[in-house]
Amino acid sequence: MFRPDPRTRATWRWGGALAAILILQSLVLAGIFWVTATSNHRRAIEHVLLDDCSFFALTPPAERAEELRERLARDIHRERFLALFDANGRRIAGNVAKLPVPPRDAGPSFVAPVAPTELPGKTSDVARLALCPLSDGTSLLAGMDLDDTEEALRLTWQSLLFGLLPGLVLALGVGLVAGRRAARQVDAVRLLTERIVAGDLAQRLPVAARPDSFGLLCAHVNTMLDRLQILVAEVRGIGDDIAHQLRTPLTRLRAGLERGLREADDRAGFEAVIDRGLAEIDGLLGIIAALLRLRELEDGERRSRFTAVDLGRLAEDACDLHRPLAEDRGIRLRCDVVRVPSIDGDASLLMEAVANLIDNAMKFGPAGGTVTVRVAAEDGLPLITVVDQGSGVPAAERSLVTQRFYRGRRDGTGAGLGLALVKGIVDLHGFRLHFAGEGSAVTIRCGRATT
Repeated sequence: MFRPDPRTRATWRWGGALAAILILQSLVLAGIFWVTATSNHRRAIEHVLLDDCSFFALTPPAERAEELRERLARDIHRERFLALFDANGRRIAGNVAKLPVPPRDAGPSFVAPVAPTELPGKTSDVARLALCPLSDGTSLLAGMDLDDTEEALRLTWQSLLFGLLPGLVLALGVGLVAGRRAARQVDAVRLLTERIVAGDLAQRLPVAARPDSFGLLCAHVNTMLDRLQILVAEVRGIGDDIAHQLRTPLTRLRAGLERGLREADDRAGFEAVIDRGLAEIDGLLGIIAALLRLRELEDGERRSRFTAVDLGRLAEDACDLHRPLAEDRGIRLRCDVVRVPSIDGDASLLMEAVANLIDNAMKFGPAGGTVTVRVAAEDGLPLITVVDQGSGVPAAERSLVTQRFYRGRRDGTGAGLGLALVKGIVDLHGFRLHFAGEGSAVTIRCGRATT
């Protein structure tokens, strides 16, 4: 049994739907034009008839018959009907033999057959009539022959028909062509999503040099896929990094526990094994906590909690927090703060970023050296700089040190997440992280101020 391709059925559905819409639009427009034409013609006739009624209502009764005969004499085309009838329906004057009976629901005018008296060889005609009672008890019958009207309407209908048939054929053709094109476009998106679901993230939609609305949509979809591919690659990379970074401390933890269980022979030995194990576990928990913090920063959810932050106060608090540790290490911690405009941000996150920079400066600076935390303004925008007396980050590593788990120094002891956290916080605020061209200064350049 023959079964058509689903894409072919979709094409016919799209084409049929568009063709039906266009055909319906053409029919509606033709109907509106026809109703408008007939209504305007009827109103024009009614206007003439009501003018006759108004004129004869204002004419003295003794002069009405004469006026009526003069109007009929001026009607050289014999298309007007005018007649006066008394209260009993007998004709007084005019070119209508007897008074027609109007329908019950007649409005200002009605269509009815009349018996003309001045049309040789014609005993009946159809006209649009208006029956107007006059002040002396007589009635005026005013009418207009509909032969010319019917001819005009017939020509109008023929014109509509001749214009409508090509329009319907054109609507059908345009609908099928547009439907086929739309079906191809939708099918391209469907096939793309199928390949993406199958794992091929490198697929992209074609975009013309001068894209239409669908082309612009395809461009946005491609941009979204680029971002999705980057995020998936980052997730895979993070997973690999986590597996690599946790494997070594977990292996060390297991080996230490196993060796400690074999070697410990008293309570103090077992306590030492447990203490070393807890220290290793704390290190692993710190790595996981840092990764969760990075994930939170990438979501950008904390932007809704931004408030005005005084960078000078924040830097002084960070110095006060780290001064006892600096004294223990024999490091002089200076805080050089000038008044700068407040910035819009998250105070706790910015404190964490400055604290990480101070920790790095104390860790990698020379023993007995000086670490300076400086708050200043440049071009009207505030910045925070942390300077130590070490050699700083080599130029070749400055783009790498903000990556997760990167540790460029052989004597580094952390998990390689400190500067990654700083970079995440800076990016969340729309700021910039800058390493000094020479030396060991690291600067957070704030991009905007609130006051």
